[in-house]
Parts: sequence; structure tokens; C-alpha cells
Amino acid sequence: MHRPELLAPAGDLERLKIALLYGADAVYIGGDFSLRANANNFSLSEIEEGVCYAHKLNKKVYVTVNIAMHNKELETIVSYLKDLDSIGVDAIIVSDPGIIHLAKEHTNLEIHLSTQNSSLNKEAIAFWKSEGLTRVVLARECTREDIKDIKENVDIELEVFVHGAMCASYSGRCVLSNFLTARDSNRGGCSQICRWDFDLIEEGEHLKGERPFTFCTKDLSLIKYIPDLINIGVDSLKVEGRMRSSYYIATIIKVYRMVIDEYMNNPEKYEYNLEYERILRRCANRDSVPQFFNGIFDKDVQYYNGRMEITNQDFLGMVLEYDRENGLAKIQQRNYFALGDEMTIFGPKEECTFTLTELYDESMQPLEIVRHPKQIVYIKVPIAVDENYMLKKSLTKD
Repeated sequence: MHRPELLAPAGDLERLKIALLYGADAVYIGGDFSLRANANNFSLSEIEEGVCYAHKLNKKVYVTVNIAMHNKELETIVSYLKDLDSIGVDAIIVSDPGIIHLAKEHTNLEIHLSTQNSSLNKEAIAFWKSEGLTRVVLARECTREDIKDIKENVDIELEVFVHGAMCASYSGRCVLSNFLTARDSNRGGCSQICRWDFDLIEEGEHLKGERPFTFCTKDLSLIKYIPDLINIGVDSLKVEGRMRSSYYIATIIKVYRMVIDEYMNNPEKYEYNLEYERILRRCANRDSVPQFFNGIFDKDVQYYNGRMEITNQDFLGMVLEYDRENGLAKIQQRNYFALGDEMTIFGPKEECTFTLTELYDESMQPLEIVRHPKQIVYIKVPIAVDENYMLKKSLTKD
């Protein structure tokens, strides 16, 4: 049984390091030709630093070069691809056949096909293999049967999205954003039209519902189906979210890492842990469903009558340093907390829940409350921790 790669998003160097520390085998990042124009995309020097960091851990970095290319990009795309090649990135993720051709002609880069290409069938996958690609990121509209059929008939690596936001258009090929706001989704400028509220008009009459109409999709989560994907032979399990927080990345990747390892280490006695679903729900502000994977795609996978997105404040702080002699962790605060609060400190493997009994400011003066954004404080913790461990509210039962 093949152990799949766990592939994480990374919006900057901090999140790249967090993703790899918390269990990802590889990360995908954006640069100059990425489909996340509003993200803090990586400069070439940052890509080089990220690649060096990942390779020291025997992990990988893939760079998205997945815009729909216009003629003006031809002046700079080749030199950019050559730079990525010299840096040593492990692969580029591409949707435009023109970029595939240029990468093959001018570099030795490994090429993966982006989900933006909406590849759904084995004939299309076989074609891309014949073009020299080594991996295809399948369209998110694939069902379990589609994935299985492709894997059985084409000898190529398959990458499947398992968690994160979905799009109302075919694998993200949206034109509404460009039409309504002049921001081109296929060039990184998505304005998320599908999450807007709309009026419904029928024969000139305004239809009134309980709430304004939307066609916003719920998020994707295949945490329950990881054993199915492993048994099919999927090579890479991909999490969406290059614009998500470090806390989100750490939490999601840690949970998927645990599920993959628990199943791989003892498939005969594996039992699905419902607690993982609760952890994932607390980390996002939209409901999540299997979407197309199980073949049940109905009214329950979208929000037609609006939704409430309530951002929780579970993430309390990031560990910057740890004083082993005194058991004190130096924390950069992210949300309000106070003496007497029950909280959990966690890292890639360890996790400990405790009641906060000692709290100090930077001058080691006692505090009762931490209320200022990114305030630096010291707290007493019951276990030894390292830099990039995180502090969160303890989860109560839903």
C-alpha cells in the first residue's frame, strides 16, 4: 500500500515552515505567475529560502505557474522558469499549454497539471502524460469512481484536493469575476462573486425568500474518505488555502497527518475518529461536505439561502521561545486571554490542556489579561515546547 504525499498550501515563508513542521510532505507556493494575486506571493529569493528549508527536511516545494497566459507574459516567463529551475524547485504546477511547452524547451523542471485544466477523464489524463507531464491535479468535480478508473488505466501520479474552499465554476474557471468587477479569476484576481448576495427576479417580479439568494459552495472535506483515497492509490492529498492563517494550516495539516498515519500503520484495525471532524469544524467558518466525491451532489452542498460566517477566536498565540529551566513560554498574542482560562498548547505531535496560572509581561511583571494585538508575554506551561508551537482555546463539546 502506497503512502500518499500530504501537500499543504503556503502563503509565505512562515506558513511554509509551519506546514512542513506540522506534517506536510510538500508545500505549494505562488510566485510571479500565480492564481492568487492578492496573496503575499513569494519572491525568487524567498522561493530559494523555502526550497533550502524543505530540502533539509527531505520535503518538497512546488511552485504554481498557473495563470492563463497572455502575450505580454512571454517577455518574462522563460527567464522566470529558468530561475525556478536553477533554484531547484521540485515541480511547477501549470494549466496553460504554452507554459508547458516553454518549460520543456528551456528547463528540466518537472511539470504538474493544475486543477484549473479541469481534467476529469482517463483519455485527457493519458494525453497529458504523452506531453511529458508527471502528475495531474484532478478536477474537483471527480467522483470516487472517476478517480479509481483513471488510476487503473493511466500510469501517472494523481493529486486530489481533500480539504478547503470550493468554486461554483468548473475547477475555478470563472468568468463572472472579470465580467462584474474587471478582476480576472484566471489571472489571480478572483473577487468571489459566488459568495455575493443576489436578488431573484421572475417575470419582472422580485422573489422574496427567507434570505438573499446565493450560490456559494460549502467547503470540501474528505477526512472520512482518506482510506478510500489511499486504497485507490492516489499519490498526493492536497489541502487548499494559500491565504489561510498559520493556525489554520497547522491544525488542518496535523489532523490529516494523523489520519493518514493511523490508517497506514494499521489498516485492519483503523477506526475513524469523529473528534477530528470537530477540530476541523472549529478551524473554519463554513460548513464542509464531501462535495462530488461520493456522488451525492444536491442542495445540501451549497448555501442557497445565505449563510452566517462566524470567525472564532480560538487561536490565542504563537510560541517564540521556551525557557526550559523555568517552564516559561514566550508568546506572541493573537487573541484575548486571561489568568484562569483553560487552554491547550500544541505542536506537531504533542498537545496539553491546562489552566493558565502564571502570566507575565516582557519585563516579567505579573499580568491578569492579555488584550493587545501581538503583545509579547510569558506564560507557565506544563510541557516542554518549541518555537512555532501554538496556543488555542480548549475545545468544549459542540
